[in-house]
Parts: sequence; structure tokens; C-alpha cells
Amino acid sequence: MDFSNLDLIVFLIYVIGTVGFGVSFYFRKQSTSDYITGSGKIPSWVLGMSIFATYVSSISFLALPGASYQSNWNGFVFSLSIPIAAWIAVRFFMPIYRKINSPSAYAYLEQRFGLWARVYASICYLLTQLARMGAIMYLLALPMEAFFGWSIPWIILFTGLAVICYSMLGGIKAVVWTDAIQGVILIIGALGCLITILNQLPGGWLQAQSVALEQGKFSLGSFGLSLSESTFWVILVYGLFINLQNFGVDQSYIQRYLGAKSDKEASKSIWLGSLLYIPVSLLFFMIGTALFVYFQVYDELLPAELGAFESADKVFPYFIVSTLPSGLTGLMVAAIFAAGMSTISTSVNSSATVILEDHFKKYILKNPNERTSLRILYISSFVMGSISIGVGLAFNGVVSALETWWALASIFSGGILGLFLLGLFRPTLTKISALLGVIAGVLHIGLVSWGYLPVHKNLAIVLGTMAIILVGFLFGLIVKEPRDFQENYR
Repeated sequence: MDFSNLDLIVFLIYVIGTVGFGVSFYFRKQSTSDYITGSGKIPSWVLGMSIFATYVSSISFLALPGASYQSNWNGFVFSLSIPIAAWIAVRFFMPIYRKINSPSAYAYLEQRFGLWARVYASICYLLTQLARMGAIMYLLALPMEAFFGWSIPWIILFTGLAVICYSMLGGIKAVVWTDAIQGVILIIGALGCLITILNQLPGGWLQAQSVALEQGKFSLGSFGLSLSESTFWVILVYGLFINLQNFGVDQSYIQRYLGAKSDKEASKSIWLGSLLYIPVSLLFFMIGTALFVYFQVYDELLPAELGAFESADKVFPYFIVSTLPSGLTGLMVAAIFAAGMSTISTSVNSSATVILEDHFKKYILKNPNERTSLRILYISSFVMGSISIGVGLAFNGVVSALETWWALASIFSGGILGLFLLGLFRPTLTKISALLGVIAGVLHIGLVSWGYLPVHKNLAIVLGTMAIILVGFLFGLIVKEPRDFQENYR
């Protein structure tokens, strides 16, 4: 299907406007601190919108409606764990990061367990971001190729270069301000789509609600205690650990905490970004449910190849290009790109920061001047963005890109959350105990991810984190660190 001229204009205005606005920050006087944290002067509402926009990737934009169309609202349970994770981040994690004298989240691990922990965590983070950016670019390209006939490699290349351009040149300010705009576009587009669906149903929302209730579409899943199924409790616990990892130890989020003017402003940004995701994710689930009712009423409008539930992720994009009025289609495609671009730009900027702080300053030049630091940030942004384009192209042809991304994310995360929690709640733990804990955690993650333990794969991060904490704690009782080390952390 082809864009109308109006759709194309709307889409191009969005892309050109975003890139142009982001690049404009390059022409303002920039220091390393400006590039990484905005010198701690970014408004909390902008940081909050940036956190929200980063959270809503194009994966969420397409997968959440597909999940509720296909089954029910079981996936929404993930969002219910967010307030708990946000409170823990505000109470324990954020104050630590704002106290240590480093823009890297992993400097804390070096202070606690030595350089190995910092290097290990930072490398795991960089690998995770490459897999994440590649998966998002590829999954973003799939619906564009299917319904517009655009080439997948060209879409990946176009998206990657556009994001690299403004995130590399503009730094964190370009990232967070464009994120804030993209977040607004995303919400407006999704609301417009839901309103359009309900307006076209003869009975409107009441009809959608009635049919959905009859067929159990609002169910949050089984409340049974099985660990091998996607029950309410499995998704809730999984969501808690994933959100703790996001808000507690992810460099992408930590830089936003450091960009706030004070601890209070940083807390506001966390609460805004996290709590805003809950109603927006609910909005996406409502879209999927409304589409389910819509195509029951107008079943002749759904192509046969999309009738099978295995194609549920494609139903929403199909509705966008086949049913929405001209102009709104362009806005929705822009919103899908916005969801992807906001996440990728964040990964590019945070990865460059990790390369400068955790590697360049450690191995090559301890105290580089401003010019050298900025040059390394520019180069690192370009290199990470370029490699991620290659990763996105490598995803082309895999059986399930989403499952491949989940597997890579579980492996590359390497139980970093468990290591942080050990440092946070066990201040006298020895370095060898922490290392043994990480080995145990990575082993458990691998066993679950590859199906050697009879539990749901979502529990990989849960069991891995718990293994790190338990093994590290138990060995900490046996192996004691010298007294001077213990006194430093009392």
C-alpha cells in the first residue's frame, strides 16, 4: 500500500524536524558535561518524558496491541510492577549515583568490588545495547516493508543514520528533548487510533467492552502458581526484576538522573516517566482489544493471511495503513518511528558515555582534555550506531527476531542487577564472593534461557539475580575481607 501525499508530508515533517532539531544542539557551546548529563540543568519534566519515550520502543508499540488482540491483558501485569521498581530506584539507587563522582553507573561497582566488576558490567551493557538497537531497527522495518513495500535493509539504514546524526552531534540534550517531543507524538497517535476504531464500531466503546468481557479479553492471566506458564505471578515477578534493572542499573536511565538539578527533581523525573507508561501501555492493550472486536464486526476487511493469530502483530499496522484517514496514517507511522528512534538515540548516547568513562579513561588516557573527550564521544556514538545498523541487518532472516532479542538480552545482561544489589545491601562482601555470585547467576540465566530448567524463560533474570545474591551472600559469610576494607564501607 502507498502513502497518500498528505501522509508522506506528515511523515517527512516529523523525520526532518526531529533530525534538524536534534542537530541544532551541536551548534550551541558544548562541554563533556553538557554532552553526557546536560550539566545537571535539564528540567525534570523533559527527563521524565525522555524516560517514558525510551521505555516505549517500537517493539512495545507493535507487540502490545498484538498481544491483547491475540489473547488477553496478561502482559499488562508487567506494567503493574513499575511503581514498586520506581520507588526502590528513588529510595536506594538514584541517591547513590548522584553522590559518586562519575557519570558512569558502573563506577559504583569498581568502588565496591574492584575494576573487574566495572569492566564486566560495562561490556555486558554495550553488548546489550547493540542487540537492542539492532532488534528495534529490524522489528521497526518489518511492518514498513510488509505494507509499504519498502526495503528492509534500506529502512534499517535510513533509521540508523537519522538517529546517529542527531544523537552523535547533539548529545544528551538532543536526545532528551527529541524524546519528549516523540513521546507526545506517540501518545497523540495512539489516542487518535483508538478513538477512530471505537467511532467505527456501531456500538462504540460499550460494544467493544461487552464483546471483550464475553470472550475474556480483559483477563490478567491465571492466578495459579505454575512457574512454567505465563501466569499473573510469573509476569509480575518478571516485570519487577526487569524494571529494577531498568530504573536501578541501566546507564540509559542513570544519565537522566544525573541530568536533573537536584535529587528532588531527579525523583520527579523517575515518577513521571515510570507512571506515565502505565496508562499508555493500557492504551495499547485497549487498541488490541478494540481491534479484535472491530475485525469480528467487519471480518470481511481482514485479509485471510492475517486471520491466523500467529500474525497478530501485523493486524495493527494493517489497520493503520488500510483504514485510518489520510494524515492520521502518516502520524501513526511517524509515531512508530518515534518509538524506535527515541530508544535507539538513548542507547547511542549512553553507550558512548560508557566507552569514554569505563574504557578510554581506564586503558588509554586517564585525564583527557575537553576536546579529546568530546572527540571520543562523537566517534563512539558513530561507531556504536554503525555497528547496530549491521546488527539490525544481521537480524534479517532470523526465525523470530523478538525471541532472539529476548535471549540475547538475558545472556548479555549477565546478572548485573544482582551484582548491584549485593553491593547495595551487603556492604562488607568480598570481591571473590561477588565474582562467584556472578558466575552462579550467569549459569542460571543460561540454563533457563536454553530450556534446561523447567520454568518459564521470563524467569531467567529472576533466578539469575537470586543466585548471585544467595551465592555471594553465603560465600561472604565464609570468606572475610580484611578489616580495613570492611571499615571503608560501614
